Amino acid sequence: MTDRYASFVQSAAGRALVKRLGLPDPPRLRRHRPGDPLLAGPALVGAATGGRLAEPITKILAAAGVELADPAAAADWAGGAPAQPARSHGDTQQRYGALLFDATGITDSAELRQLYDFFHPQARAVLPSGRVIVLGTPPQECPTPREATAQRALEGLVRSIGKEFGRGTTAQLVYVTRTGSDAATGPALPADTATSLESTVRFLLSGRSAYVSGQVIRVGGGAASAPADWDRPLDGQVVLVTGAARGIGAALAKVLARDGAQVVALDIPAAGDALAAVANDIGGTAVQLDLTAPDAPTRLAEHLASRHGRVDVVVHNAGITRDKTLGRMDADRWDQVIDVNLSSQERINDVLLERELIPAGGRVISVSSIAGIAGNRGQTNYATSKAGVIGLVDSLAPALRERGISVNAVAPGFIETRLTARIPLVVREAGRRMNSLAQGGLPVDVAETIGWLAWPASGAVSGNVVRVCGQSLLGA
Repeated sequence: MTDRYASFVQSAAGRALVKRLGLPDPPRLRRHRPGDPLLAGPALVGAATGGRLAEPITKILAAAGVELADPAAAADWAGGAPAQPARSHGDTQQRYGALLFDATGITDSAELRQLYDFFHPQARAVLPSGRVIVLGTPPQECPTPREATAQRALEGLVRSIGKEFGRGTTAQLVYVTRTGSDAATGPALPADTATSLESTVRFLLSGRSAYVSGQVIRVGGGAASAPADWDRPLDGQVVLVTGAARGIGAALAKVLARDGAQVVALDIPAAGDALAAVANDIGGTAVQLDLTAPDAPTRLAEHLASRHGRVDVVVHNAGITRDKTLGRMDADRWDQVIDVNLSSQERINDVLLERELIPAGGRVISVSSIAGIAGNRGQTNYATSKAGVIGLVDSLAPALRERGISVNAVAPGFIETRLTARIPLVVREAGRRMNSLAQGGLPVDVAETIGWLAWPASGAVSGNVVRVCGQSLLGA
């Protein structure tokens, strides 16, 4: 679906009108294209005094081919020294594709000043579609209440930067586990955590994360393996995608296949023609199956076992809406939505896990919604099911971690699909503009985020619910 307002804003007349009237100004987002560099400009890395992640981050950036800011700029933050304003070279001001700050050394609220000293001089020096990443320690792992308080404060900083910097810039907070630190030898980053930190940083810096902003991502506590080729991080993986015939599911199948996966695309028999077209386009296989049928989990398990012997990644994307206010909703509408959106996921997980078809290193990824976080009028059934998906992630993550399997969810906001095209114009425009990027997302934005969570390198990313909503004001 075309966003005509966003297209108009890019024209000369539109630019003039937006500036004169102060209208929403949706930027042109940088999305992933194979072969593109991660960033359009150099990255500036800073660290609080005593931070433990500046060195690993610098190595990750170098391995990813990211240009680091000039040595003089980097030296400003060696040991936590105050940053200098963006430099000028002749008439050209130094600009950055990304700002990264290691805040793990902050142990007291007074030390939060180091964040101001780093970001204040650079606030206007970030290129369009730039990236801001702050690295911290999970508050629950902090040894003192003061350090936990300071680390929790990072969330407010990041979410505010996501709303302030503009021009398509996104901002994220990545909490990295302290597990593996040894007081006698200094901080050590476990290999699995280091690998998943790299996969997370690569995703967040790239155009894959164009519509992800203001998120808190936790890294640590899982098995991860780096790919031989970061351009094909899913090589050799068998991936099941439910609801694959259209919209987000079709985009998912395409992105996962592009990244090297062998995709098993599943949808209901009524969508058979569209499903076959998707599977044929990506060289995958199609499975027509109604997930609410009593024997559906068993039939699916038998198909996966006979054809592939396993399934490395399960993506629960199938979902429906049956909207009515609760007082006007009949029982069938309630039951159908809960069964498709939530209960079918539980039944499939139970069978696949019981038969050990998801091996160590496997992934379970569910599609939730911001409706499950914020609620939505006329969607009590849908919001309940999507909140339940978040509960599924919370409850399964600790148990499956022992089996080397990660569990995560994505929660899309306003995504341009055939379903949102049916929304009344005024409501549709509000949905598009009420986020930090002032526009709706695309199905590919959800697909890219799920792709990152599916990578073998992301195994230490588990128990997360990542919103793909452009930092929507709903549920913020």
